[in-house]
Amino acid sequence: MNATPQPSLAEREATSGDAAPASGPRPRPVLLDVNGIEVIYNHVILVLKGVSLRVHEGAVVALLGANGAGKTTTLRAVSNLLEGQRGLVTKGTIALRGERIERLSTSDMVERGVVQVMEGRHCFAHLTIEENLLTGAYSRRDGKAAVAATLDKVYGYFPRLKERSASQAAYTSGGEQQMCAIGRALMANPKMVLLDEPSMGLAPQVVEEVFEIVRDLNQKEGVTFLLAEQNTAMALRYADYGYILESGRIVLDGPAAALRENEDVREFYLGTGGGSADGERKSYRAVKSYKRRKRWLA
Repeated sequence: MNATPQPSLAEREATSGDAAPASGPRPRPVLLDVNGIEVIYNHVILVLKGVSLRVHEGAVVALLGANGAGKTTTLRAVSNLLEGQRGLVTKGTIALRGERIERLSTSDMVERGVVQVMEGRHCFAHLTIEENLLTGAYSRRDGKAAVAATLDKVYGYFPRLKERSASQAAYTSGGEQQMCAIGRALMANPKMVLLDEPSMGLAPQVVEEVFEIVRDLNQKEGVTFLLAEQNTAMALRYADYGYILESGRIVLDGPAAALRENEDVREFYLGTGGGSADGERKSYRAVKSYKRRKRWLA
């Protein structure tokens, strides 16, 4: 049975609260607009199948879903890191502030204020924490004093990094390395940070600390975040808006508060709803198809 066609992004915005009413405050401008992209790896493996999403300036947007759903591929498509993985955007458009960016290099994206923190942290193991941070400012042209001021700001948000500034990254904890990776991105003075699986491999207390810092950076510095995360409960606590991916498609999106209360999200992503009789975990798409069949047969 074919899935019900997804409404357009404009239609979703009109009903989801993403668009402000005519009499209300003006909505924040759209920073990133991803429209119907398809991504293929090795010329044969179709991973993304018409993904559309929007990120408004100053927002925290969560890209949610299980491992293999296409979250990392979506971030790589935005930051133009697909080529190194033999991936290619074959359909659709990606625009930053209205400018098409599919053919730009990753360094061009950094110059436009878009920086990705990759899954697994990827610190330079042989460099100290401070040396790692300073590599993030490599492309800046505003002088040493401005870079030093940004470094002080990063240490203000991550006091643990200042304590370990002279330590080799290889000998720091996973949480400290994740903080270092985020701090290194901030050294480029980004407008938007693409954050890939920030909770991976970290203790729950450290995960919460990292997300609290993300919130502070968003609220105090105005940094926009698009984060890919398997920890749905944590992501929806800190995000403004969320998109749920399954098998390379967006199956649900909406304000984070609404997603937290959605019956199907609670059951299949937050683990707080009911389950099937045999205890098997079904996909969101399968459940929605099952519910549609029940309605039609009735």
